[in-house]
Amino acid sequence: MGLKLPGTHLTRIDTRLLRGELRPNEPMQRHVSWRAGGHAANCYRPADLEDLALFLQAWPRHEPVYMIGLGSNLLVREGGVQGAVVLLHARLNELFIVEQDEQGGLVYAGAGVPCPKLARFAALHNLAGVEFLAGIPGTIGGALAMNAGCYGSETWEWVERVKTIDRSGHLSERPANDYRVGYRQIALRDSASSDCGQAWFAGGWFRLPAGKMETSRQVIKTLLTARIKSQPLGLPNAGSVFRNPDGEFAARLIEQCDLKGLRIGDAMVSTRHANFIVNCGQATATDIEAVIETVHNRVLARLNIALVTEVRIIGQDKEHQL
Repeated sequence: MGLKLPGTHLTRIDTRLLRGELRPNEPMQRHVSWRAGGHAANCYRPADLEDLALFLQAWPRHEPVYMIGLGSNLLVREGGVQGAVVLLHARLNELFIVEQDEQGGLVYAGAGVPCPKLARFAALHNLAGVEFLAGIPGTIGGALAMNAGCYGSETWEWVERVKTIDRSGHLSERPANDYRVGYRQIALRDSASSDCGQAWFAGGWFRLPAGKMETSRQVIKTLLTARIKSQPLGLPNAGSVFRNPDGEFAARLIEQCDLKGLRIGDAMVSTRHANFIVNCGQATATDIEAVIETVHNRVLARLNIALVTEVRIIGQDKEHQL
C-alpha cells in the first residue's frame, strides 16, 4: 500500500511496515511552545525508534525532515514547512538505569524524554548532577543537540555516549569525545563521517555521581522556585531567545537598550525577563520574528554587539505559504 503525500512532489511511500501516525497539513502551533506558526506539509509521530528508522528509510531523500520534541526552542514561519516534521516527544521515551554502584550510575534517556523527567528520575535513584534539567522545558534530544543548560550547568558535562539516527534510518553509537562541545552548540569532530551532516540524537547515556534523593529534590525545588520568580511562565514563550555573549547576559543588554515591553502585534519582549519574547494572545510567527529582528538590530546599533539567536527558525514566509 502506498500513500500519496501533499506538496510540490506527488511522491508515494510504502506504509505497510509503518506503525506511526502521518498527518498532512498539520498546524505547528499545536506543537511549539510559542503557540504560533504555520503548517507542516506532513507531520509524523513514530511508534518507536524502530518505526522512526523505517520512516526515514521510506521517506523520499529529496524531501526535508525536521525532528522536534516539545517545540520549546522553535519558531515555524507562517508559510509553513515542506517535507516532514517528526514528533519525538513521548515516543523515544526509554528511561532506565544501565548500571549503578556506590560511586554513581549510568542512565539512558531517549530523545523524547522531557528534561525534567530525567532530573526527577536521577534524584529518585540517588544520582546527582542533572538537577538543572528540571528547569529546561524541552526534551533530551533537544538538550543534546544544543548543549542546553541553566544555572551554571550544561547537558554535555554528563554525557558518556550518544545514540544517533541518520537520514537513512541507520543507528549509531558515539562516545562524547567524538563531538566538539561549546556554549549552546555541538558538532561532530569528523563531520564527513555523518550522513551528509544530517543526523539526529536518538538518546544518550549519562554518567552521574552518587547523590542523595532528598538533597537533589531540594536543589530541584530551589531551581524551580527561582525560575518561577524570574521567568514569564504564565504566557507562551520559547525560553531564552538569544545566547549570552562572552562575559555578558543577553537579558541585561536588551534591558540596557530599553527594549522591555517592546511589542509588535501580540508578540512582546517580556517585562519580567528581557531575553524572553511572549505571546500575549494571538501573536503570529511573523510578529515574533519581527520582535527578534528589532531587538537584534537595536542592540547592535546601540552597543555594537550582535546577539545570536538561541531559538531555531524554520519554514517559509507567509507569501510563500504552502
